[in-house]
Amino acid sequence: MNVAGTLRVPGDKSISHRALILSALAKGQSRVTGILESADVHSTASVLRALGVAVPALSPDFVIDGRGVASLGTPTSVLDCGNSGTTTRLMAGVVAGRPIGATFTGDASLSRRPMRRVARPLEAMGARITLPDHGGLPMTIWGGDLHDVMWQSEVASAQVKSAILLAALSGGVGAEVIEPQPTRDHTERMLIARGAPLVTHDTGVRLDELAYVEPLDVAVPGDPSSAAFFAGLAAIADGGSLRLEGVCVNETRIGFLEQLALMGASVTQVDARLEGGEPVADVIVAPGELRAATITAEDVPAMVDELPLLACLATRATGETKITGANELRVKESDRIAAVVANLRAIGADAEELPDGMIIRGPVGELRGRVTTHGDHRLAMAFGILGAAGDAIEIDDPDCVAVSYPNFWNDLASVTR
Repeated sequence: MNVAGTLRVPGDKSISHRALILSALAKGQSRVTGILESADVHSTASVLRALGVAVPALSPDFVIDGRGVASLGTPTSVLDCGNSGTTTRLMAGVVAGRPIGATFTGDASLSRRPMRRVARPLEAMGARITLPDHGGLPMTIWGGDLHDVMWQSEVASAQVKSAILLAALSGGVGAEVIEPQPTRDHTERMLIARGAPLVTHDTGVRLDELAYVEPLDVAVPGDPSSAAFFAGLAAIADGGSLRLEGVCVNETRIGFLEQLALMGASVTQVDARLEGGEPVADVIVAPGELRAATITAEDVPAMVDELPLLACLATRATGETKITGANELRVKESDRIAAVVANLRAIGADAEELPDGMIIRGPVGELRGRVTTHGDHRLAMAFGILGAAGDAIEIDDPDCVAVSYPNFWNDLASVTR
């Protein structure tokens, strides 16, 4: 199988969520272009509408007329977040800062995901929150009358950090977050671009009290987590190369691309530029003789969403790939450690489950079998790459990719020869 062509992957999911939220909280009109029109981002738009924000139908180019945090009102029904943990945790911060009450719900998968990690700092700021015994959804928040907080986060989570910052913005208080490892900084970049008094330092971030943020036009760059799948495909192809246009190359997001190069693939960034405060470049990837990788806890935050893909690529690499410090994979849309290892074994790979990661030994011969995705889009796409590269793999629920990349299968077919 050869690869060829140029592809622009959909807009970054993390930035898309934040562009909607901060445009809604600003005072004035913000134009948003290139947003990811996926199920998760639609969930954020829907929750904002339920709180009284006039968010238009998502399209490649639209304007949000923000009325500031004071315009948010008590919803008349529950806030259905679908499958989106980002929607739930970030909007929990927004609601916590306002004198309103709201109940967050979601699908069966989201309802099992841990919410205490975001509830605890919001409670420390003054919000009242109730959760079921299992710590997931439904979650009810009564917000307002917050106070400043300095929060030492036990987990490296950009969602928890963002929830605290958004609660501070919504509630008109200050907040400082200390992290065990650096995490995605899209919220910080967007707040700074909108005039917020925010300072970053080696171990975290501090936001001083402010009344509102300025409107800002946002051009959403390509999602590096989506681009990763095509980069991985190019890395294990027999020949050719792929050019991935306009990819966000924020240093907190390109751990996978850096690791792919260390494994032996050809990975080059060209036409680097800055767009809306985010570094952007075209990424050109060509095949190489892949070597095994060693991933530790320090590496995980910058490539957490791509680890299932890396595990699949490890079946084509020489040696033993070991991933540790990735406990966070246990509480994603599925238990991605157990699910990835079980599926790798089911299709004939040599894989071993660890408490906080996995071991994959390669290379192996042709893989064959049916993959159970548990409705997890990242698993469907990761194993789909092996299928596109020539292995006889059947995906049980290919449609689940709509959560982050509705046109994935069509794009995959367009670049393979």
